[in-house]
Amino acid sequence: MLNFCSLYSGSSGNSLFVETSNTKLLIDAGVSSKKIEKALTEIQVDPSSLDGILITHEHTDHVQGLGTFSRKFDLPVFVNQETLDAMPKQRDKIASNNIKTFKISDKFSIGDLEIKPFSIPHDAINPCGFNIWGDNKKISIATDIGHMSNDIFKRLEESLFIMLEANYDPEVLRCSSYPFPLKSRIAGPTGHLSNEMAGKTISHLLSSGLKNAMLGHLSKESNFPELAYQTVMDELISDNSFDTASLHLNVASRDVHSEIVHI
Repeated sequence: MLNFCSLYSGSSGNSLFVETSNTKLLIDAGVSSKKIEKALTEIQVDPSSLDGILITHEHTDHVQGLGTFSRKFDLPVFVNQETLDAMPKQRDKIASNNIKTFKISDKFSIGDLEIKPFSIPHDAINPCGFNIWGDNKKISIATDIGHMSNDIFKRLEESLFIMLEANYDPEVLRCSSYPFPLKSRIAGPTGHLSNEMAGKTISHLLSSGLKNAMLGHLSKESNFPELAYQTVMDELISDNSFDTASLHLNVASRDVHSEIVHI
């Protein structure tokens, strides 16, 4: 068994859940501890049964509730040292015995899940995505990506499921109320991934076995779920070999947990 659920996903906060028969893992804690607890309870998961919290990077929309949630339920936090040092407010809430550091170059295990971090281009201190193996199946988490590279494509290949960023539409971003420097940051090489590039990425991954994709981390100001979905589908359909029945695609909500995806 390998299951995935997006608890919250968007520019306002991110938290994901992965489980096998024996292991339960939270990825990021970017909303309040209370909201994370609520979402887990709604999918019949006892927060105290988690085996740990895995962190991608230190931005508030990924760690807002981390320290409080870890302390309340006595949960280990798996994080690279540079990211840990960049979030002292959260770090100081976590019991010292619950801090578990990893190097991005190393594979490690949490229960019966194997984790392989990989570097991503984002304006954080040492951000990463994750390849996760469970039940002999590979899934990948890839959000907060300023641009796609050949190395990231290689890391994502052979995933049966991917949680992939589709943060913004360039035209909606251009017309948004964001100040120009923020617009430039979002669309820059260490910002976020556009809907179109998400579509191109998924199209590339289909040939290596991708069966299920969830679009996440949508901007509230410069994107819409329907637009993200349609832009990605248009990219896929433009490839005449694409069979719409070969891929299940949906969009994660910022406020409500997704369906549980059985991989």
